Amino acid sequence: MNPKVLFRLIHINWVMMYHGLDEIILKTHLFRPIRFITYLSPNFWLRKQKKPRGVRIRKTLEDLGPIYIKFGQALSTRKDILPDDIADELVKLQDKVPPFPNEQALQVIEEQLGQPASEAFAKFDNNPLASASVAQVHTATLHSGEDVIVKVLRPHIEKNIQSDVGLLYELARLAEKFWDDAKRLRALEVVAEFEKTLLDELDLVKEAANATKLRTNFESSDALYVPEIHWKYTRKKVLVMERIYGIPVGEIEQLRQGNADFKLLAERGVEIFFTQVFRDNFFHADMHPGNIFVDLPDKYIAVDFGIVGTLSLSDQRYLAENFLAFFNRDYRRVAEMHIESGWVPSDTRIEDFESAIRSVCEPIFDKPLKDISFGLLLLRLFQTARRFNMVVQPQLVLLQKTLLNIEGLGRQLYPDLDLWQTAKPFLENWFHDRLGPKAKIKQIFKQFPEVAERFPEIPTLIIHALDSATHTKLQLETQNKEISLLRQQIEKEHSGTIWAILASAVMVSVAVLFQ
Repeated sequence: MNPKVLFRLIHINWVMMYHGLDEIILKTHLFRPIRFITYLSPNFWLRKQKKPRGVRIRKTLEDLGPIYIKFGQALSTRKDILPDDIADELVKLQDKVPPFPNEQALQVIEEQLGQPASEAFAKFDNNPLASASVAQVHTATLHSGEDVIVKVLRPHIEKNIQSDVGLLYELARLAEKFWDDAKRLRALEVVAEFEKTLLDELDLVKEAANATKLRTNFESSDALYVPEIHWKYTRKKVLVMERIYGIPVGEIEQLRQGNADFKLLAERGVEIFFTQVFRDNFFHADMHPGNIFVDLPDKYIAVDFGIVGTLSLSDQRYLAENFLAFFNRDYRRVAEMHIESGWVPSDTRIEDFESAIRSVCEPIFDKPLKDISFGLLLLRLFQTARRFNMVVQPQLVLLQKTLLNIEGLGRQLYPDLDLWQTAKPFLENWFHDRLGPKAKIKQIFKQFPEVAERFPEIPTLIIHALDSATHTKLQLETQNKEISLLRQQIEKEHSGTIWAILASAVMVSVAVLFQ
């Protein structure tokens, strides 16, 4: 193992012990034989009374850095599978991570913009409005009078992330070497996809471009608002964006006091997800509650566009067909598509796979979110995937993460939401628009200019094609004649030999019969 990776692994365990998570470390097989060393540590005897477990876990993730904070953010939306005390603490990782010093933020701004913050902005608040895993946000006012937020990348963030990504690669290699399921899970490819996502998030110019595209896609939407980017002040480590005023989606009581329409918000969350994935093929892939606000009574406002996802056209259509077959309870079709796509081996017995899918899906069908045990569902899905050697698709990891965020969001806002009935009409309309008669006619009209441009060439092309076909036919006829003549020559030359062999065979046969 790489010494740097080994050192990082030791550091992780030390941080966990420092924050009082000894029980987790000492239960692992790696450290069980040396657990007695803990009692020799002064920290074990001198430390004060342990803080609540949720606080200890949160502080551990904060100290370990961006990747672990993101992991905590993802878990914070899953109150259905976490104890309340832990989930409530992990919510603080969404926008209340300890900030870095204001002097460093001003230094980054000055280096990137080539001028002090006092010159770039009419007003600049030194105290950060929010602080997350990769960057922190300050409020400011432009000289034109517009209120904006200034997002500043954390110093040395690239180095910290590369260190942890190196550890993930090492663990993935070990897993593929010693764990049979690791190749099916494609651990190395998943880590590579995760690394690409993280590195993209460290370029705020890319984030600004993502925000601009998403804003264009939803420019006339009543469901989602995307703030405007101020490109004049945007650089790789600094982003300036219109300041929005909304209620954080996780502040349920505040939303209730403002008479928010929870049912419509939950339905619009599903609608926004499917619109981004299937209509636009460009989706916000970091939709945890810290990045989503509500403009009362029923409109979303999104921020933080560092992580976005896209799908290939084949994956997009394949997923849509899977979703629709699932919503129609056509488990046979779901099983067939998994085999056709190569996600499960071609020799899989389709009846067994169909039965397994039905046993997982039927218990949760037509039920509202509040009646679905997500933890049990995940467990059964993993068991099914392992039983049928289902191969993980790394390119879909972001989509799955986003879907979990949306489902968790809907569970918090409106637990009675019927996810199936909300999503099914959208997919049916999408299929009709893409594959129906109108779609075919539209495709013909779309291609007509190209066809019309080449129309004068069509007679010439037809003549060339006919000439080519005639020439090919003549070649084949000539070759057939040559082969026929050669066969006749061979038969003529060797006919004596053939008759001699036949005569010998007859004589041998007679001799054998005589004996």
